Amino acid sequence: MDKIIQILEELGLPFAYDHFAEGEGPDPPFICFRYPNSDNFAADGTVYFPITEIDIELYTDRKDPETEKKLEDLLVKNDIFFDKTETWIESEKLYEVLYSFEQEA
Repeated sequence: MDKIIQILEELGLPFAYDHFAEGEGPDPPFICFRYPNSDNFAADGTVYFPITEIDIELYTDRKDPETEKKLEDLLVKNDIFFDKTETWIESEKLYEVLYSFEQEA
């Protein structure tokens, strides 16, 4: 978790784990990150390599390739291979750009 926090601090955007408290959400752009699952390597009933799935969700009110590039450059600089998806959240009037990856826990 410390490595992800360092990356997000370097990016300089407001961020929170999972969500901001009701009424305390910052103006976009902002980030929420989560550890939604694990994908551990195991054998004989033992976890040999604990692996955590990580999601970094970038929220913007307009398409923001510059901020996306900054985040992507930081992930690459930290040797993080990621998958990226994007969706428009109509009810919030926000884009969500999702970066998903796994790291050894």
